[in-house]
Amino acid sequence: MILRVLLFALAVAFVLAVSSTTFIRRWASGRQVLMDLPSARSSHTLPTARGGGVGIVLGFYSSISILWYCGLLETPMFAGLTVAGGTVALVGLVDDLKSLPIYIRFGAHMGAAIFAVYVIGGVSQALVASWWLQAPSFGLALAILTILAGINFFNFMDGIDGIAGSEAVYVGIAGAILNWSVDGDLGLTAAMLCLAAASVGFLVLNWPPASIFMGDVGSGFLGITLVLLGLAATSRSGIPAEVWPILGGVFLVDATVTLFRRMARGDRWLEPHRLHGYQHLARRWRSHLSVTLMIAGVNIFWLFPWAWLATSKPHFARVALSTALTPLVALAFFLGAGRRES
Repeated sequence: MILRVLLFALAVAFVLAVSSTTFIRRWASGRQVLMDLPSARSSHTLPTARGGGVGIVLGFYSSISILWYCGLLETPMFAGLTVAGGTVALVGLVDDLKSLPIYIRFGAHMGAAIFAVYVIGGVSQALVASWWLQAPSFGLALAILTILAGINFFNFMDGIDGIAGSEAVYVGIAGAILNWSVDGDLGLTAAMLCLAAASVGFLVLNWPPASIFMGDVGSGFLGITLVLLGLAATSRSGIPAEVWPILGGVFLVDATVTLFRRMARGDRWLEPHRLHGYQHLARRWRSHLSVTLMIAGVNIFWLFPWAWLATSKPHFARVALSTALTPLVALAFFLGAGRRES
């Protein structure tokens, strides 16, 4: 029974994501709205529709509604994913249509993060204490900051064809495998797989060369949803918190190094740019596909084994985290993350 429900939910996520993304591409191209025009700060050369992330949102929400209706996903988790994720997605969609002031976007993201942390139960005191933090408020603040970082980092890293969608597929499937391996919450495992299925549906049209981009509606939504699923799995299934930054190590390191270098130089770091390490590499190789495939290889063959080790041997999690990410930091500097173009 459970397997049939899961397979049906996955099929719904995939089919609805493909069909919705296809419709949005045709609608945007026909009406010349939601079009991403090439500029000096972009990595594409042709006008391309954006807003395809709506397909991910619709596919994911439809599938987890099935999980919730069948009793596989708890109501608080369902509410956190739908209300908080929906808020971020809606603000992103409006921003894709007409650029919003930063204070409106930040306010919406902050409200969504606070609501999400509240409804999923916050962060366990044991986790807070393990990081030498005594007051529970520190754990809540850290969870909120992590959500805000996830939203923005996913937006920063959505700069070439296929990169953000494939990252969501990888983290969703890898997280589901790890959560299943520790006999974790079945609803969370199913929700992670549904997010991966919806992202695969979007990738059908976003795989290099992309015919549509996800836009802020998709990148922000994926950022908050993946972080929420990770926080819940840590709290409810006992997966070490270090596992999630290991899984998302490529995005975390490239975004962080680029951000800090631009801030240290005095750049207006909130402005769009193409100075991430992966963007430098895409120009050097003259290929989005090669870079996206390379990142997928790093994820599968380097980061996932370390995440598995951290899950199976929690006492080794921090060593695994530092060992997994240190070479990526060196690689980010080597590729020129945050360095100005010559």
